[in-house]
Amino acid sequence: MTSLALGPSWLDPTHLISTFGLIGILAIVFAESGLLIGFFLPGDSLLFTTGLLVAGGTYLHQPLWLVCALIVAAAVAGDQVGYLFGRKVGPSLFRREDSRLFKQENVEKAAAFFDRHGPKAMVLARFVPIVRTFTPIVAGVSRMNYRLFVVFNLVGGVLWGAGVTVLGYFLGQIAFVRDNIEAILIAIVLVSVVPVAIELLRARRPGRASADAHRAG
Repeated sequence: MTSLALGPSWLDPTHLISTFGLIGILAIVFAESGLLIGFFLPGDSLLFTTGLLVAGGTYLHQPLWLVCALIVAAAVAGDQVGYLFGRKVGPSLFRREDSRLFKQENVEKAAAFFDRHGPKAMVLARFVPIVRTFTPIVAGVSRMNYRLFVVFNLVGGVLWGAGVTVLGYFLGQIAFVRDNIEAILIAIVLVSVVPVAIELLRARRPGRASADAHRAG
C-alpha cells in the first residue's frame, strides 16, 4: 500500500486505518455523516480503502459483512445526530458567522441541494463530499418528516457505506488495482468532487446572466 498523495498525510486513508483501525473508520464515518466538523474527512476514499484492506487482510481482520454492517450503522447514526441538531438549532444555523471549521456557503450548498432533490437528497448527498455532512442538518432545519427521513437515511447509508466498501473489497482483489492504488484513490477523490463543481457552476450561471443583462441595459 502507498500513501495518497493528495491532501495532508494525516488524512491519508491507509495511515488512518493503520493507526486507528476499525474504530477510527467508524468514528470518521459518523463525524462526516452529520457533524459540522466532519466535512473535510476522506469518506469515499476511506471506505474504498477499507474494503481493499479487508480483502487483503491488512490492518483489518474482521469479516466483510461485519465491517459493512458497522459502517452503515455509523453512517445512519451520524445522519440522525445531524438531523436532530438541525431541528434544535433551526434557522439560527443560517445566521452563524464563518469560522475556520464552519463556512456558511457549505450550509447554503446543502440547502440548495436539498431543495432541488427533495427527500431523495438524503441518498444522493451521500456521494457528494461536504454536501453529505450538511444535508441531514438542513433536513432537520426544514423539519422534514422524521419517518421519511429515517427511510431515506437507511437507504443512503446502505448504498454508500456498504456499497463503496464492497466495491473496494472486490476491486482490491484485482492486481491492477492493488498495483495502482494511489492513482485509484486520487481518481475517487477527483470524481467525488465533480458533483460539487457542477453545483458551483450552476449556482454561478444565474449571477453571471444577471450581470450580463445589467451591463446590456
